Amino acid sequence: MQTKKEWDKFIDSLKIDNVISDKKLIAKELKRLLIKSVKKRIPKKRFGILFSGGLDSSLIALICKQLKADFVCYSVGYYEESSKYPDDLAAAEKVAKKLSVKLKFKSFNVKESEKVIKETVKVVGLGENNIHNIINVGVGAVVVAANEIAKKDKIDTFFTGAGAEELFGGYFYQEKAKDVNKASWELLKEMHEKDLKRNDSLSKKLKINFLSPFLDPELIKFAMQIPPKYKITNEHKKLILREVAHKMGLYKKTAYRKKQAAQYGSRFDKAIRKLTILNGFDKKKLWLRSLV
Repeated sequence: MQTKKEWDKFIDSLKIDNVISDKKLIAKELKRLLIKSVKKRIPKKRFGILFSGGLDSSLIALICKQLKADFVCYSVGYYEESSKYPDDLAAAEKVAKKLSVKLKFKSFNVKESEKVIKETVKVVGLGENNIHNIINVGVGAVVVAANEIAKKDKIDTFFTGAGAEELFGGYFYQEKAKDVNKASWELLKEMHEKDLKRNDSLSKKLKINFLSPFLDPELIKFAMQIPPKYKITNEHKKLILREVAHKMGLYKKTAYRKKQAAQYGSRFDKAIRKLTILNGFDKKKLWLRSLV
């Protein structure tokens, strides 16, 4: 894994001042680069897609299907009869059926979720930043849970949608920023501490590999030449990506589904909250620290 300094240098090397104004040209080139970025990463053996039924993972699945790749989509979440069924599981089931792709999914009850969360804490660790630690555990739990069922298929390589929010204006921070592109470059750099370190720990300790087509250098460079007005509007974030995905064959409801962070769409954050109370703690960070 690259160090923070190496990652910053890599991102800085991709910066470009040029802006492409022709929307038709943007859509055509974006489609080409998305396909190219996925295609070049497809392994020779069967692989998995961490599948939430949202825009990013569904687009990757669509492209993989069009390329006739050998893959399985995996979706997981926390669920008990007394709680709400996870949005990601519900969406994943519907989208997989519409795309005619193979999906394996599992809902984890509170006892099973506790096991997953404890394993996740062991893998990703806990540092000083409690907020990011709770997020890391919630997101990491999705990977740990998906890996649990993927191991039965002898799959250890997964496509992820990492980077899509940063590139195409998926965050509130970008929406409110005076300079959207500047905010996007900042967020790309922050990915090292926010996402990449966690994924590196998951990769090493679970012995799995992540494939992140949105972080392809050519795609990053091109995406950052797209005017912010084509990414963020009053109605939608990541608009150009949604439009291209829909034209490529993704159902409109899926292409325009509102983003939910993995820990919320899977409801593993709810599992952490419930287990915090069941174990006699009033704050999530205190219970998580007790697991170290």
